[in-house]
Amino acid sequence: VQLQASGGGLVQTGGSLRVSCAASGHSFSRGRMGWFRQPPGKEREFVAADGRGTYYADSVKGRFTISRDNAKSTLFLEMNDLKPEDTAVYYCAADDRSAWTRAQYTQASQYYYWGQGTLVTVSS
Repeated sequence: VQLQASGGGLVQTGGSLRVSCAASGHSFSRGRMGWFRQPPGKEREFVAADGRGTYYADSVKGRFTISRDNAKSTLFLEMNDLKPEDTAVYYCAADDRSAWTRAQYTQASQYYYWGQGTLVTVSS
């Protein structure tokens, strides 16, 4: 199983960017997939997840949208109104175990499969 993240880059404050994560070797159409990020010098943090419902970190709610194309086994994160504090390496994660609580969607330890990350830099 591989998760391949792409689409990162340099964008100005207020701009938009869409990152993608292509899954191969396994279908997660019935499982959960999510995005985490690691800002420079900080720990990895939850961004958004999709499964039985969608979940967002408070810091991105209203600006970011998670979606997926199950036919293509691809996860997306549409990021709008980007801020310098959104600068980070963005990682996609997936797991096909059943999940019923918010914690199971928002904690990194609850995901078994991880992509390699894509860097998003927001300039001020």
